[in-house]
Amino acid sequence: MFSLKKFNSFGVECRTPYFKEVFSFFELKNLILKKKFREFFVLGGGTNILFLNKITGPVIKNSIGGIKIVNENDNAIYVSVGAGVNWHHLVLWCISKNYGGIENLSLIPGLVGASPIQNIGAYGTEICDVFHELECIEIKNGSKVNFNASDCKFSYRDSIFKNEYKGEFIITNVTLRLTKKNHKINTNYGEINETLQQMKILSPSIKDVSDAIVKIRSKKLPNHKEIGNAGSFFKNPIINLKVIEKLIKNYPDIPVFPLNGEKVKISAAWLIERCGFKGKRIKNVGMHSNQSLVLVNYGNANGAELWNYAKEIKKEVFNKFKIQLEEEVNLIN
Repeated sequence: MFSLKKFNSFGVECRTPYFKEVFSFFELKNLILKKKFREFFVLGGGTNILFLNKITGPVIKNSIGGIKIVNENDNAIYVSVGAGVNWHHLVLWCISKNYGGIENLSLIPGLVGASPIQNIGAYGTEICDVFHELECIEIKNGSKVNFNASDCKFSYRDSIFKNEYKGEFIITNVTLRLTKKNHKINTNYGEINETLQQMKILSPSIKDVSDAIVKIRSKKLPNHKEIGNAGSFFKNPIINLKVIEKLIKNYPDIPVFPLNGEKVKISAAWLIERCGFKGKRIKNVGMHSNQSLVLVNYGNANGAELWNYAKEIKKEVFNKFKIQLEEEVNLIN
């Protein structure tokens, strides 16, 4: 049995009877067609999953690399990236070339292949804002398939790959459309402006924005190499205006982020903190003291212990606010 403990950021012990790392589309295709697995689990960076039990089937580690420019015009550059490339390394590479659009997504853990599945986002930016297309392999026959942005059905931390097409495709490559000049500098979310002022920067570049976000995230979020975690465990709830109007009467300080239409996004961290879970630890499990969205493994907790703690948080938040929290982390059962 092969241990997956070092391949998941929670540091949960989990074993599989078969493990294979692949580095190209053709290697992946040949493996799928040759082995003809009935079921298998595709592992990326392991930074957004929680293993609840042992894995009874094969595990394939997607480590397809490569960054290359595939097209450009006066204003935009199209960058094609292998699914196994580290996301933050890609951000830094783009900034070094002065390609704008993903600087607000700095220091998000994980690999590029997971970015469209989750529609990753932070500080006012989502991957769908710069997404052009992706290439994937259809598991049932090994054929290559391309998806454009509309095909992916992006929504908040969601895509078609988490729903209708879950388990049917493996993403091998992602192409982003980034700006070459006249970058749209987005500093209006969270503490970015305040941090830039502390850095004495008045006219920030994309690198300045990235540096500020790295500073913020490093202060708030624990390094999973030092303490087991998967970043934000829960999504920020999206609710309708009538519900928030009632909440504001009782909790006027609740953070609210307007969306288009009749809905708003509210802070899951605020809800969790108000229920007393920020920094609260029970044996080897708890919520981080600097960020109440981050569930952490302080020792040798297993997946069930972590998930039971998360369910207790969901229960208390619902009892107090009548809001159902939804996990952002993928549960692997």
